[in-house]
Amino acid sequence: MRIIGLTGGIGSGKSTVARMLNELGCPVVDADQLAREVVRPGEPAYAELVAAFGPQILVAGSESESSSKSGREIDRKRLGAIAFADPEARRRLNAITHPRIAARSQARLAELAAKGYAVAVYEAALLVENGIHHALDGLIVVSVDEATQRRRVAERDGLGPAEVEARLAAQAPLADKLAAATFVVDNSGDLARTRAEVARIWTELSQGASP
Repeated sequence: MRIIGLTGGIGSGKSTVARMLNELGCPVVDADQLAREVVRPGEPAYAELVAAFGPQILVAGSESESSSKSGREIDRKRLGAIAFADPEARRRLNAITHPRIAARSQARLAELAAKGYAVAVYEAALLVENGIHHALDGLIVVSVDEATQRRRVAERDGLGPAEVEARLAAQAPLADKLAAATFVVDNSGDLARTRAEVARIWTELSQGASP
């Protein structure tokens, strides 16, 4: 099975492109969804994150909830604010979560290969930053102009200008991702144009995967 990476800057519209690919018949493994799974109460990463960052990262609740068997869920927005404000905190977060996300993504991709899929897409924000794209069979980069990117991130996550800049600074410049791209989707315009670009890429990928 060929594994194609899907990435782009924060707020570029990776999830939109992933959804379009899925609608066309392409299976997508979403690293962000896996990141949500590995930090659920009961998962090993949950206990490690609470130990590393304290109960402040848990959603608001009573003390009895905090000490219950299931535990309160991690407030990912609060944890993200801590991590993006401090490089060392971000390093600790990544050290706890990234190996678990990688293992789970490999397991999901293996399941798809066993089912006979010829192509699958792995969607993740830091494919280029972590050098993962080198091990893949191609890379789709979603591109958007900086003004649109900043506006989308601020509106989507309810962030102020400084918080937006901190998140942008934590990722590689778009130029670095474009330099590594096999395919580029310009998502600065309307959805119809984006959908047409995605359909063209999927046609090329699916035909290339045919016997």
